[in-house]
Amino acid sequence: MTGGGLRNWMLAGLVAGLPFTPQKLIADYAAQVGRVEVVLEPEARVWDALSAVTEARALHTVRPGEALAALASAYGSSVEAIKKASGLKTWRIQPGQELVIPYRVERGEGPRLPPGVRRYVVKKGDTLERIAKRFGLSVLELVSANPTLKSLDRIPLGATLLVPEGEKGRIVVLGPGKTLADLARQYGLDVGALARANGVRDPLELKPGDLVLIPGVLAREVYAELEKKREEERRLAAERRRRWLAEQARRRARLKQVSYRPGKASLKGFQWPLTRFRITSYYGYRRIWVAGSNFHHGIDLAAPAGTPIYAAKEGRVIFAGWGYYYGRYVRIDHGGGVETLYAHMLRLAVRPGQYVKRGQVIGYVGASGRGAYGVHLHFEIRVGGRTVNPITYLPR
Repeated sequence: MTGGGLRNWMLAGLVAGLPFTPQKLIADYAAQVGRVEVVLEPEARVWDALSAVTEARALHTVRPGEALAALASAYGSSVEAIKKASGLKTWRIQPGQELVIPYRVERGEGPRLPPGVRRYVVKKGDTLERIAKRFGLSVLELVSANPTLKSLDRIPLGATLLVPEGEKGRIVVLGPGKTLADLARQYGLDVGALARANGVRDPLELKPGDLVLIPGVLAREVYAELEKKREEERRLAAERRRRWLAEQARRRARLKQVSYRPGKASLKGFQWPLTRFRITSYYGYRRIWVAGSNFHHGIDLAAPAGTPIYAAKEGRVIFAGWGYYYGRYVRIDHGGGVETLYAHMLRLAVRPGQYVKRGQVIGYVGASGRGAYGVHLHFEIRVGGRTVNPITYLPR
């Protein structure tokens, strides 16, 4: 069947009012176009097993006339998903080419739950401790019912947890080819007792993907590993805080009053735009956000309002005016793709097109603009249109 034939076949079914589920559509299509091998992805986590939808993939051999978009529609997939799964670089496909087509399979009500076990959807503000207390459980008992948890402190919002309201124990997913007797042998239990704990009359009625409660068996090794992981995370967090506090102390030490002789230049030809100031914020990432970013593209120099601002290097003024976040600011082109920017001025002292010398007054310190937090000069150096750390260009 060609790609056009496939589309017509689907449309005819829709017009006739035929019930097209992805599984039926794929099976019918496979019967007409040849080999289509459907492979269900194995359940790897209890959380995945709780879903009524699972991921599957089909191995499809391309026939003459078939198009990627038509195949995506037939399988309820997408062109991008097929390209990614099949390792395709373009949308073009050739007859005889084998594709991996991912799609989703509806599983009705989802897997069977043991009696006395309920689903709980994690809400904002929930922690394992709070959830356990709410249902009269210990954290160990809650972890045992959800042994695939990755952390004791971080639970994804909207995730589904299993909560045992009756008998406590470990909950596992029955894997492909496994039976209740296999689980009984694995955990050293009587198969009859295991069947009764799970409300099963016929052990063969369970199918892969169903959840099984192992009564009296707690996931102590999982809990111990999560406790160990929690302690390591806390140790790393404390170490990060210690380093941050040490860096803040170093920065506060550098924030002491700085004075520079007017006209003193670095080897790159730049002087400080102020002669007496305190550096209150450095170049790079910081804790506050401005204009949707916490990256600071310059340095902030605090000084009294009205303090003269000097051109850091000779050049031509390419902007002198108002900007929403910068307030009153000046940009100077120094040639070779190098520019400087001076923001939040109280008043400007130059105009666009004017040539200025290094050390010439171009404005006065203020607090204008939406991005100004207090009276200071925000100073940037740009090379090739990208900001750089001004400290590396200025005198030491």
